[in-house]
Amino acid sequence: MLGADVEFGIFVQGYVPAHRASADPEAEHHALLEETEYVIQADACGFKYAWASEHHFLEEYSHLSANDVYLGYLAHATSRIHLGSGIFNPLPQVNHPVKVAEKAAMLDHLTGGRFEFGTGRGAGSHEILGFLPGITDMNHTKAIWEETIAEFPRMWLNDTYPGFQGEHWSLPPRKVLPKPYGGSHPAMWYAAGSPASYAMAARKGLGVLGFSVQKVSDMEWVVDSYKTAVRDAEPVGGYVNDNVMVTTTAICAETGEQARRIAVEGNLNYLQSLLFRYHDTFPRPDGIPRWPELLPDYTPELIDLLIAEELLICGDPDEVLAQCKRWEAAGADQLCFGLPVGVPYQDTLTTIRLIGEHVVPKIDTDPVHRTTRFRQTARAR
Repeated sequence: MLGADVEFGIFVQGYVPAHRASADPEAEHHALLEETEYVIQADACGFKYAWASEHHFLEEYSHLSANDVYLGYLAHATSRIHLGSGIFNPLPQVNHPVKVAEKAAMLDHLTGGRFEFGTGRGAGSHEILGFLPGITDMNHTKAIWEETIAEFPRMWLNDTYPGFQGEHWSLPPRKVLPKPYGGSHPAMWYAAGSPASYAMAARKGLGVLGFSVQKVSDMEWVVDSYKTAVRDAEPVGGYVNDNVMVTTTAICAETGEQARRIAVEGNLNYLQSLLFRYHDTFPRPDGIPRWPELLPDYTPELIDLLIAEELLICGDPDEVLAQCKRWEAAGADQLCFGLPVGVPYQDTLTTIRLIGEHVVPKIDTDPVHRTTRFRQTARAR
């Protein structure tokens, strides 16, 4: 099996909660710049991937809307880590597909082939209806995305794009420039929020960005079904990106007691409440209150329960290593940590450093990125 080691990543989104903004008039500015430092530190600490969101209108939850600009900065500020769009929204009502193809290829050049092309359809009704007012079925965006996704490799790999006439957008024959760096094209990913989405991504040869993952045990059968389906993929791109990335929150400190204290004081319930406020197309577990009512504050007992239920990675380096190995056993290809969770800046940098020192080298022993191997194979063909 290609690249069997679990790889590690981080995810940033421009989280600016109201309680931070009320205490700091420049909270938005500080949050965005601090999160660039998380990526730079992750690069230095051996993480292989960093993903940056594209969200619109989601106050507090995510102020990172122009992630192409953000990743362009990070292209120059980092050297080894792969930089991914988590996501670019390619719906023509949001971003014209040609402009998306151009930005992806430009980032591929600026990073020297380190760009990862993740796409999706938007976070939920509040975001989607800002661009597609009047629709009543959120699944309407699926048909638009399906019509669009296969056109990106055609834009990248053909000297002249032969043009497109679809139901939702069209383009006459044109040269779409620049072309991606070094032949082939960036690995293609899809942000999946349900088992059906995982299966669809597998059939199209796309990697999965699992931003809606819950506990490890709930993921095992979903990963297994993806791995079964991807064997018979008919890729929309130049190669199959057989890859499942899953996200979870991680807090690592010198002692387990310190890590748990940071978790209790991190207002984790607020971010989780915002997630359910905006991601209303995700499955909603029983007992989740409706905004503006919040989930209860996280107590020490609840933090211990979340750790035991494998819903939170938290502890000293040895504990975190054991928890990450559970994801490895579940079949994940990449374990990505959502770090902007209200935890203080220095504590977040400590989490990245300790995981880089004590966890990453013991699990990810392959010096080459999994997507690089797929891309190299495609170039050789």
